[in-house]
Amino acid sequence: MSLILYTTVGVSDFARSAAFYDAVFGALGYARSHDAAEGWAGWGPSYDEGVSFWICKPFDGKAPGHGNGTMIALRARNEAEVVAFHKAALAHGGADEGEPGTRPYYEPSFYVAYVRDPDGNKLACVYHRHDPKGEA
Repeated sequence: MSLILYTTVGVSDFARSAAFYDAVFGALGYARSHDAAEGWAGWGPSYDEGVSFWICKPFDGKAPGHGNGTMIALRARNEAEVVAFHKAALAHGGADEGEPGTRPYYEPSFYVAYVRDPDGNKLACVYHRHDPKGEA
């Protein structure tokens, strides 16, 4: 069983953000849930089967915000999904925070890309079983 049940981020433009997340989660093999209430969108396994990711406008009516150092990491099944995630994010209004690849400050098996969504929320996509010996 997973420690985290779900993650929610606030968005300012629901349609724009839904299109962004449709693209980045689509790159990882997930479709949008059909079980969402109006004003909500979610991706991932069912609520009872594992971690899911949701967007909505903030309940308090104020602008959504993101914290310095706050980031959501998404699991990839291979390096190609990390690359596809990064490309999908940039093609759908996201901003680059770090191209796909390894980083000298992480272990060599940690293959990652970083983006910000259209509201500035930081996302990572990680394949943590990368084989650096397989690189050309």
